[in-house]
Amino acid sequence: MDTSTVDRAFRAALYAPTDDHTALDTGASLLAADPAADAELTRRGLEFVAGAWRRGWQPADVVRIVRRELDDVHEALVSALILEQAPEDRPRGPRWAAQLAQLAEESSVTPPRADRFTHATAVLELYRLLLRLPTLEALDETHPSAHPQSHTHTKSESRMLTRIRALLAKAEATGFPEEAEALSAKAQELMARHSIDEALLAGPAQGGGGPTAWRIGVDQPYEQAKAVLLDAVAAANHCRAVWNEPLGFSTVVGFEPDLEVVELLHTSLLVQATTAMTKAEAAQRAGGRKRTKTFRQSFLAAYAHRIGTRLATTAEQAATEALVADDLLPVLASREVAVTERMESMFPDTTTTRLRGVTDAAGWTEGSRAADRAEMRSRRRLD
Repeated sequence: MDTSTVDRAFRAALYAPTDDHTALDTGASLLAADPAADAELTRRGLEFVAGAWRRGWQPADVVRIVRRELDDVHEALVSALILEQAPEDRPRGPRWAAQLAQLAEESSVTPPRADRFTHATAVLELYRLLLRLPTLEALDETHPSAHPQSHTHTKSESRMLTRIRALLAKAEATGFPEEAEALSAKAQELMARHSIDEALLAGPAQGGGGPTAWRIGVDQPYEQAKAVLLDAVAAANHCRAVWNEPLGFSTVVGFEPDLEVVELLHTSLLVQATTAMTKAEAAQRAGGRKRTKTFRQSFLAAYAHRIGTRLATTAEQAATEALVADDLLPVLASREVAVTERMESMFPDTTTTRLRGVTDAAGWTEGSRAADRAEMRSRRRLD
């Protein structure tokens, strides 16, 4: 094991006062010339990954930032490091395990390795990014049962989420707006039942657990409109979202069943929005328009704004109808307070922002129409 080569390469490339290519080239040349240093180089990478975990990052977060800032080769490198480090890590929660499982599935094909110098350069670029990752707000990784009945209702809860996923998948796949609307409305109805049942089951009398937080990626391009959409979905489902623009994610705070719903619905609405935008854009091009970027940006901004309005109205109607249930009002109120307190404790200093770059009238009009077609209709009373 030759640590001196790795140390010299790191001093040149990772700890240099400037980030110029000369420093990277120097470090990569040292590593490329010494195959005996490969094992130590990998070991250091595993340490960088473990360091990211200590600073509050999770596997999906690290892969997302690498994908955002670097290239495919770096994503493959960090994925391999994360999976190699996992057996050495301490036990984590189910969401962490799911991220690792998804990463293993997506990383099943190993890309061909480049020459030693190119490979060493990519490794150093990755390590430099990992070394400089900031500390994030700590997320809960394990959750005790929220109530004694939790084990008995897990299967029915899983079936409910499976039905919701199936309905949203059909809404995404259909080419008929009316069918997509009906399927989305039915999914919303099930989501409401899912959330209300959980609230009743985990009420104060049952000693329910508190809210937690998930990070959900907000990817480029047009990430501001996507963040607004996620915020609207979160608010309609008793959660709060805080967007971290530089790092490309929002942290959504809420009770876990509601967080599952938020992630499902946000993903589905993004798919539906993209499908509708592609069709509308094709029609605009057929009419001779060529301003693709401004059209898309305005389309998604209008879609997010309109969906937010619809979801807020639907959520208010659902809450009004659900209050016929005994003792539901104090339960919902206490959960709302708990979510707000958790959010404010995690993010004591937040700011608001306005949508930028909304300048295309046709894009705004088409985005509003698409949101109307994805309208979440009033849910019937849940007995």
